[in-house]
Parts: sequence; structure tokens; C-alpha cells
Amino acid sequence: MNGPATALWCEKHGTYGLRNERIDTADHDIVVETAFSAVSKGTERLVLAGEIPASEFSRMRCPAQAGEFPFPVKYGYAAVGRIVSGPEARLGGRVFALQPHQSMFALKAEEAIAVPDNVPSERAALAANMETALNVVWDSGAAPCDNVVVVGCGVVGLLIARLLARTPGVVVTAVDTDASKRKAAEAMGAAFALPADAPEGADIAINASGRSEGLVCALASAGREARVVEASWHGTREAHLPLGGAFHSQRLSIVSSQVGSLPPARAPRWTYKRRLTAALSLLDDPALDALLTHRVPLAEAPDRLPALLADPGALAILLTY
Repeated sequence: MNGPATALWCEKHGTYGLRNERIDTADHDIVVETAFSAVSKGTERLVLAGEIPASEFSRMRCPAQAGEFPFPVKYGYAAVGRIVSGPEARLGGRVFALQPHQSMFALKAEEAIAVPDNVPSERAALAANMETALNVVWDSGAAPCDNVVVVGCGVVGLLIARLLARTPGVVVTAVDTDASKRKAAEAMGAAFALPADAPEGADIAINASGRSEGLVCALASAGREARVVEASWHGTREAHLPLGGAFHSQRLSIVSSQVGSLPPARAPRWTYKRRLTAALSLLDDPALDALLTHRVPLAEAPDRLPALLADPGALAILLTY
């Protein structure tokens, strides 16, 4: 199939553009017509700003990326649509795929993960974010009845809070500098606090803010010998931490969580496909619709998306097709 499809490209620093694309089915057996794709706000903001370190060019490639960092590059990994060409048994089926923002794409059948019937397509576009949140919860070691602080009320932070709030006995406090995030945090079942009011003595503290100040806040919230999970990716920016204070006396541990790897204790049994399928099943939760704050037609994305990436009030941004 020759297309054409329309794709969103990061053309240069701060600038998006639309390009016509051919649909190459030579090595693929399914074609999907996209309904929605979710913008991974933190990572895609760094991509658009050219803030991917040269050392990470290879590791930060997404599965169907085209072009090379820094620019131009076709980036994205959260598309939902219907199969329009492929095995007869799967025609018309809704699927999620780790694909860039593009109106139609081809892929191998095993890469198209069926969307559960009870998960709406818009919410299904959050699967990649939910997969990250699930990995963070695994890495945190949080258990029933723990007190957990999650710093950063972006989509991933709020999904982490939601997963923890659904764990029996866990008390979650979501922390953010933007008081308007209180409503979203409470919709996830979490308490809300500004950094100055963040609770102390937490069993687990997680930084999902994307800022070093968030990690400082997480350290301050952690109780003695607690685990602090750094779930943010800072790109080319450095984090400055007060490790001369309570960090040593309280015997705190900082661990990183990155969705590109399965936690070692689960890797012998779990695959990436199993984890992504589990993430889709976790989206059977109407409370998560509170995260879907912006919908942008693909044709308007080059003009509107740069400002939305910088808007702290924007949570999940969906491109519509």
C-alpha cells in the first residue's frame, strides 16, 4: 500500500511539520487506521527542544521512529486505531501500537495489541504511560498499607498515584507546585499537597516531576531507610541534590525506574508484550478520563502542540485523526 498517510515530524528546535508518508507493507502484515495518539508530554517536550543527549540517541529511539536525533525526527509511541488490512479474523479490531503520530501505519501482527472491549479508544491511548507507571510501582516495592508520596502531577505521576491508591491500605499523597492539580489528584484517589506541605516519614517517595526540585522534595518526604524512586528523565539537564543533609543520616536509597527495562525480579517471567497487555487492562477505570484534558486534530498539531507541551495545566494531550 502506498498511502498516502500524514505524519507529524519534529523538523527543528521548537517546530513541528506534517509530511506525507508511504505505507510500506513489504515486511508487515497489518495496516492500522489511527483514531487517536497520545503525546508523551515530558519526553516529547525534550525531543522538540533538542534536549536528547548524544549519548542517548540510540537508547531513546522509539520502536517505529524515523529520522535521527536531534532533527528531523518522527517520534511517538502511543497510537490507537482499527485494523483495515490484514488477517480476516482481525479486520476491524481495535489495537494499540507503539507507533509515532501518523494517520495510518503498517506493522507486524504481533505488535498490534488488542484493546479490551471495555476500554474506550481515547483512554487506551494512555497505555504507554500506564506501562511506565506500572513499571515505577514495581520498582518502588510499595506494598499494602504503605504511605507513599508521589511528586509531580503529570499524567505518569497521576497514573502512579492511581495504581497505588487502588492497592489495599496504601495512603497516597500527590505533590505538585500547581494547586490546580488538586482536582485531578483527588480524582485518582490521592490526597494533594503543595511542596511546602508535603508529608514526611513516607515509606516510599517517587519523583515523577521531571525536575531536580521534585527529587529534592521526594528526599525530604522519605522516612528513615525509605526508598526514593527517580521516575523522571532529565534529558541534558543536571539534578542538584542536598546529599549532605538527612540523606546519609536517614540511610535513604535512590533508585531509577525506566520503562525500557523490566525489573530484574520480573524479567524471568514477564515480557514487554505481557507488560503492555497488562497496562491496557488497567485502563478499565473510568476515573482515568479526568486525565484526558486536550484533544488536537492532527492538522492543527504543528501550531498548537508546542504551546501545549509547555502548558503545566495540560495533562493528557490526544491527537485526533
